[in-house]
Amino acid sequence: MRVVIVGAGVLGASAAFHLAKAGADVTIVDAHLDGRATAAGAGIICPWLNGAEDMNFYRLYAGGAEYYPDLLNALAAAGAGDTGYRQPGAMLVSAEAAELDWTEHFSARRQADSPSMGVVERLTPQQARARFPPLRADLGAVFVGGGARVDGRRLAAALLTAAQHHGATVVQGHAAVVTRSGRAVGARVGNEIFPADTVVVTAGAWAAEVLRPLGADLSVLPQRGQIVHLDLEGVDTSRWPVILPPGEHYIVPFDNGRLVCGATRETGSGFDYRVTAAGQAEVLAEGLRIAPGLGVATMVETRIGFRPMGAGLRPVLGWVPGVEALAVGNGLGAAGLTIGPLAGRMLADLVLGQPAFLDLAPFDPGRRGVVHTGVAEVLR
Repeated sequence: MRVVIVGAGVLGASAAFHLAKAGADVTIVDAHLDGRATAAGAGIICPWLNGAEDMNFYRLYAGGAEYYPDLLNALAAAGAGDTGYRQPGAMLVSAEAAELDWTEHFSARRQADSPSMGVVERLTPQQARARFPPLRADLGAVFVGGGARVDGRRLAAALLTAAQHHGATVVQGHAAVVTRSGRAVGARVGNEIFPADTVVVTAGAWAAEVLRPLGADLSVLPQRGQIVHLDLEGVDTSRWPVILPPGEHYIVPFDNGRLVCGATRETGSGFDYRVTAAGQAEVLAEGLRIAPGLGVATMVETRIGFRPMGAGLRPVLGWVPGVEALAVGNGLGAAGLTIGPLAGRMLADLVLGQPAFLDLAPFDPGRRGVVHTGVAEVLR
């Protein structure tokens, strides 16, 4: 089976790896556009504290975290290199006892069905600072032992390396899906056409542009996120937990003194690839409000990523209605680095006709806002 994948973020790279590992002839095409979400994402893996009421989404979210050990073993077997994955735990921090009480009870309920969540522990402010020294002195915490983090750039590179280990080909360029008689038959990159039995579009915030010429309307828009990288020179941060304050901001420690503070959620940004004064100020102010000890850190860089978002959009995984042999994976939003590897496997299983790891019906494009209007062939 020949498969062309359009988009090499973590979702597309995972689909490529799983398809190639299963013996498919895989070509993955990526335009290397500035602002890919995978390259900028913080890499927090802690779905259990998410208050999503959509249980189908939560099962996918939690399943993504639980899939990581199997994925890492498979990548190691392919000689794919370090992904930056570590499991130092995560702390939701607050100065409000009532908020910590609620989080502790909520976490305990989730723990009953999620053994990979690990230990749930209430920490005093002193205990919280012992685990994360820059933390504000009045913040207590609920610690979740299964919390982890991963480096999105390294993860995507490792997945592509593993896919190539199994015979996949990586092509750089802008891809257009080729259709004939209502069926996807390949992709055109420049003047070259790569034929395929199936095409999978995993182009993130740019997926709508790829699908639009086919008459498929995907309600995905870019949401800019600005994320600041700091360095505490000479400090061993490898065992520091991820910090999750109430709200949208966070602090993620990596190895060798590197920490990430994020992130803005700028709906309506378009593909404006800039670090803005307001965005930088917001991220730094929130980070230092929670961890004033980071005020001595060196600013290393600010990364920009465009999350694929839409009004009420949830993950879209499956066949595009009205175009045979065309699948799409999208809508992971801020959860992309948690869900992406598992979602890639699910797309691979779909293409190969294998039993689904999870029920795909709730994420079917026909139910999630992908509408085919029936246009003429894109290329003959």
